[in-house]
Amino acid sequence: MHIPFNNSYARLPSAFYQRVNPTPVKTPHLIAYNYHLASILGIKTSETSELNELFSGNIIPSGATPLAQIYAGHQFGHWTPQLGDGRAILLGEVVGTDGVRRDIQLKGTGRTAFSRTGDGRAWLGPILREFIVSEAMHALGIPTTRALAVVTTSEPVFREEGPLPGAILTRVASSHIRIGTFQIFAARNDIRNLKKLTEYTISRHYPDVTGPLGLLKAVCNSQAKLIANWMSVGFIHGVMNTDNCTISGETIDYGPCAFMDAYDPNALYSSIDQFGRYAYSNQPNILTWNLAQLATALILQMKKKEKAAEEAIEIVKHTTELYQLNWKQLFLKKIGISTPKYNDIELVNSLLKLMAENQSDFTNTFRALSYDKPNKQFKKKSEAFNRWIEKWKARLSNEKNPNTLMRSTNPAIIPRNHRIEQLISAAIDGDYSQFNRLHEALKMPYEEKTDLTDLQRPPKPEEVVHATFCGT
Repeated sequence: MHIPFNNSYARLPSAFYQRVNPTPVKTPHLIAYNYHLASILGIKTSETSELNELFSGNIIPSGATPLAQIYAGHQFGHWTPQLGDGRAILLGEVVGTDGVRRDIQLKGTGRTAFSRTGDGRAWLGPILREFIVSEAMHALGIPTTRALAVVTTSEPVFREEGPLPGAILTRVASSHIRIGTFQIFAARNDIRNLKKLTEYTISRHYPDVTGPLGLLKAVCNSQAKLIANWMSVGFIHGVMNTDNCTISGETIDYGPCAFMDAYDPNALYSSIDQFGRYAYSNQPNILTWNLAQLATALILQMKKKEKAAEEAIEIVKHTTELYQLNWKQLFLKKIGISTPKYNDIELVNSLLKLMAENQSDFTNTFRALSYDKPNKQFKKKSEAFNRWIEKWKARLSNEKNPNTLMRSTNPAIIPRNHRIEQLISAAIDGDYSQFNRLHEALKMPYEEKTDLTDLQRPPKPEEVVHATFCGT
């Protein structure tokens, strides 16, 4: 087996991590493997026995430097001074055939120094959810961590529901550096390592920027684009804590996440979000809140802190404008407008209002626009809806190829909550056919296929998923 590791994070001071090996499992069995991603990473083996051992953590490949990263974070607004990888171990980094440096991390590999009261394991359901949703996000063109492999462990994991089948996910990311990584050194007033982290992050992710405020501006820009992308496909992260917010601008930690079915600006699925802090419409506000925490950590290392704080405030404030600009561009494309004019956004806002009143399916309504069949998504026709259709069609008469634009912007298929729950139930019984079918279908989300119409269908009343759960 050959993996071309080139590990830079492990060369940082020991305060950044704990060196720890995965806890072996009895009988690992590979159930999903991303061959295309493996090829990009330069992993040159297809032997099932080797893959079983590698992706379970039973063997440590040559060149790997297993470690658990330390970080802190605000969880639902409450400060937790030390978190860290409690059930994940970074094997190392690979510079792929495309020249991009990526982390390879095993998730569900046993206890580390940061596990607190957890068992360090993961059960099959959340692992399959993360594989499906993260790969779907990639296919949608949204920055995300990716899934390389899933193995079952043949060992039970105990949760409130009782014993459940254990599993391990191999996750690939541009890096696992989070806002919380900066917060822990700032909270400890460890300026030396805070500076090292800042320099390392700039070198790895934003080599064209200079200094802490340059980094802040770059992260604000990438995160503003990311959240606008989430909103455009009806995605709700569910747990936007600062330790789940990457510096790279990738979506990470698919716990109680979900895609909306019926449009509701206050949609919320996460079972652990009791007060709706991370509801769909609140995600842009939380983005700004999280970035303010990053700014607070970054300016601690600067000599002229008062002046730096003033500049940082303006940078974070500007994120709202950046987000709104990205949001408008995406949603105008969703209704077929590529050359915006004054007040075009009113067409979007009016449509969303009508969709909310009618409980129209978010994904299918926008998709139907590209076929001039939005009427089918509105159960209750109204004069307001008819007027909107007239204005919209009149506006599109000045656009070139609006249907093509809409079909490339509005997915035909998303990983719907009820389908994920169904495939998890089947997988628990050893049937992975639903998982494999949905995974294949989501690779080309903008293509219309007659044999996948059942996967496009919104849930029946008895299929509606009202709550999604974290896997810990």
